[in-house]
Amino acid sequence: MADLEAIKEAVSKGRRKDIVPLVEAALAEGVDPHVIINDYMIEAMKEVGARFEAKKIFVPEMMIAARTMQEGLEVIKPHIEGSGSSGKKLGTVVIGTVFGDLHDIGKNLVVLMLQSSGFEVHNIGENVPPETFVEKARELGADVVGMSSLLTTGDPHVKATVEAIKQSDIADKVKVICGGAAVTEKFALETCGADGYAPDAAGAVKVTKELLGLA
Repeated sequence: MADLEAIKEAVSKGRRKDIVPLVEAALAEGVDPHVIINDYMIEAMKEVGARFEAKKIFVPEMMIAARTMQEGLEVIKPHIEGSGSSGKKLGTVVIGTVFGDLHDIGKNLVVLMLQSSGFEVHNIGENVPPETFVEKARELGADVVGMSSLLTTGDPHVKATVEAIKQSDIADKVKVICGGAAVTEKFALETCGADGYAPDAAGAVKVTKELLGLA
């Protein structure tokens, strides 16, 4: 029987050599990939985050755990891409990490979850300037723009990006969602004027559907 707790422990303790065979074994036994992600990998990263905040571990340990999770996600990705069963595209999402921030683990998880829910997602990367968000949203006909920020130093860039979209010619065609460790709901909605806020990947899917009238 699949050892799901071992997957959680591998992520939590950054055991990169263990994660791939453990995830492969679980998938081979028919375990729902969303269960692996939501109930074990994400829970492991929550524990890692709590230990980091308590100063029981430091940045290197946190990054090793995040990379371990990323390797597990790469194994899972082919199993859930396009698994929105209807085959009908729910909408187009452009997503990136704001200027000055190079973090991508959380953003990439959101991409994966949105794709598995039936959205067409364009990941425009990290350290993305406000004007690039606008250009890509226009070019790709986005229904939603999502932006991530892990660092509080990114707050001005989140605000500038939301403002750039809201002041552009596509303002009435696109909804804006903010998320990431540095972003609070109050900051996203009240200070920046975003249309939605998501605390995690599952929340991003929920809010995206709500904003497009799909929930």
